[in-house]
Amino acid sequence: MSSFPKRIFLSGVAVLTLGMSAAGARAEIIGGVEFPQGALSFADAVVSYQPGLEGNAPTAPHQGAANALGVPDYNGVNSCASQDACSFVSLGVGGRIVLRFVDNLLTGSDSDADDLWIFEVGPDVEGTIVDISVNGIDWLSVGAIGGSTRGIDIDAFGYGSSSAFAYIRLTDAANNGGTTGATVGADIDAVGAISTRAAAGAGTGDMGDDDRRIRPHRRGAPARQAAARIAGRPT
Repeated sequence: MSSFPKRIFLSGVAVLTLGMSAAGARAEIIGGVEFPQGALSFADAVVSYQPGLEGNAPTAPHQGAANALGVPDYNGVNSCASQDACSFVSLGVGGRIVLRFVDNLLTGSDSDADDLWIFEVGPDVEGTIVDISVNGIDWLSVGAIGGSTRGIDIDAFGYGSSSAFAYIRLTDAANNGGTTGATVGADIDAVGAISTRAAAGAGTGDMGDDDRRIRPHRRGAPARQAAARIAGRPT
């Protein structure tokens, strides 16, 4: 699969970038789903991660929020020795993660086709509540998925091709699935926008006030180390 630019925003700070511009996007079948913009279609940044808001949280190796970014890469391993070795992030009971599309935006399609695809993985069926936002502050519900990998048609909620959203909020449905265990809660591998268009400034390096915070690191431990350095924490 192609390598595209990825940026993690931990606590609003850009600390990671990975690969290629919107100009090189092409349609690809990824995880059995056709994404017209290929790997560009997937969430680029973690805005926030709050595990176990209504109960137990997953163990530390399963709290790697950055593992929800980029194309799906679930390898069937459900018990991880470390966040680096994990291909997903677990939300815990009622836990929540907010992701952002940086170089593209989620849109409707003016049809009943799926527009957004959530790759929820693992052996347990765990529901996930899905909200979308233009600004990361005001949220609009687009329902829920009942567990496992599946899509959402945002047109069904009144949002067509003229609507555009940069933020996705996923919340574990606390009354669905198990309440204990190392990977308790919904397990998120990736989030992709099937219906999408380029964001303003995509491919130009224009990240506004966060531009100065970008660091060229790969997904995994180096990204967390970069975040720690910026926050002034020991690595």
